[in-house]
This record gives sequence, C-alpha cells and structure tokens, in this order.
Amino acid sequence: MKAIVLTFDRHRAITQHMILQYERLWPDHPFCFRIPYQNLGGVNSDQLEYIKTPGETPEDIPAAVLQLLADLPDEEWVYWCSDDKYPIRLEIERIGELMTYALETADISGLLFCRTRVTLDQPVLTLYPKERLTPGGDVLLERRSWYQIWIHQFLRVKVLRYFFTKMPPHPPSAKAMDELKNEIVKPDDFRLFVTKENFAVFGESTQRGHITQNCFDSIKRSGIELPEWFRRSNGQYVTMGELPRWHRSWTKWTRRLLPLPRRKRN
Repeated sequence: MKAIVLTFDRHRAITQHMILQYERLWPDHPFCFRIPYQNLGGVNSDQLEYIKTPGETPEDIPAAVLQLLADLPDEEWVYWCSDDKYPIRLEIERIGELMTYALETADISGLLFCRTRVTLDQPVLTLYPKERLTPGGDVLLERRSWYQIWIHQFLRVKVLRYFFTKMPPHPPSAKAMDELKNEIVKPDDFRLFVTKENFAVFGESTQRGHITQNCFDSIKRSGIELPEWFRRSNGQYVTMGELPRWHRSWTKWTRRLLPLPRRKRN
C-alpha cells in the first residue's frame, strides 16, 4: 500500500523520524512511503519511493499531493500521513483487522483509527449518530464533512484527489488550509469513518514551523541528526489520542511479569 507523505525537503529529518516510528511500532507494516522532494532525493526501495514535486512553500502543497497521486487509480487505498504527526503507540493487531475490513468494504472511502479532540469532544457536530459494527466487533462512526482529515488514516485515492483539486491552488499557509477545507463540499458517497474506540496515540512534530519538545526528544533518542533550524524546540508537549483504560492496565500488569534487566558490575 502506498503511504502518501505530506512533507518537503526542509522537514527531511522529521519525515525520517515518522517513518522510523512506524518501523519500530509496526515492524511488518504494509506501507511503501511516497516522499515528495524538491532537491533532496533519496534511494528508492520496497518501503521508500521518492518523487520530485513542487512543495517548498505552502502554496505548492495541493500540486505536490496531486502529483504523488497522479499514477494511482481513484479506488485504490492509500495511507495518508503528514509528517507533522508521528505515531507514539499503535494497537497494530486491531488496526490491521480494521484495515482489512475497510479494504474489503465497497461503501467505505476512509477509515481513521485515532478518535481524539473534536470527534471525541463534539460528536454531535462531527459525527453521524448511526453506528456500524465490523465483523471483529469494532464500532465505526461516520464523520461529517472533512473533520480530522489531517490525521494519519486509510483513504481511497479519490478522496485525496478530490480534496486537493477543490483546495484553492495557492493557499497562503498550511494552517489556512484547515480553514479552507470547510468550504469544500464533501460528496455523499465519500463515506469517512472513525473508530468509536481509540487505537493510536500520535505526537505532533511541529507547530508553526517549530519542532515540539516531544518530537525533539524522540528524534534525539533515535539518533537522527537534526538540522540547525530544528536544534531548539518550542518547549511544548503535544500529543493526541489516549488508549483505553484496559490497555493501560494490561501494559502495567505485563510489565510486572517481565524480568528486570541485570545491572552490569563494574
């Protein structure tokens, strides 16, 4: 499955970190990350594909995304992942089951497995009331309009292609696109769902061009070299999504069963 990455050259370290997090949390993930670049290319592999696009400025974003999708048919499924977010925790077994269900269900055009913020706090505004039950017992809720289109999720190509075709071609900023999306009418047959239960925790990588403290700390631990413009964080910890209580309790309980690491004697 192609993973469509929204990024540009200046964010290459941020992109590498996001992909590394998927490799760590989901070692057998099915993605080949399509990475747009302007001057800073890379070596293609089974899991990485570099495509030259415009994109050095926010005005270029719609054209860059459309170029990443150019050779893909409308009904194909992709994984949409902007580099301004990265996974911290993933319930990969449940996510894998949900992915399989979505890919086999004709009337679903999008599936988000991180229920957080507006879809959690304002369901009347953002969600239709009817629930859908998957064969695996998970409950899906249909999203109104384009709510939470920027979070990592499974989408059919036609959804992204339509969205960025209708987006004004030269948005003044990435933040402005979040407001402009509200002016785009979503076709009724673009049915986008979110799981009633949350199965992921994501961190925000940047805010207004500055790296967050949580992303800075995570990248430093990873060993990825940060460019000069990302060597100081904004001091903010920004995450989204909270796993259910049973998961936290299970994690704590299983940790108690693990043997403590032996200390080396000097």
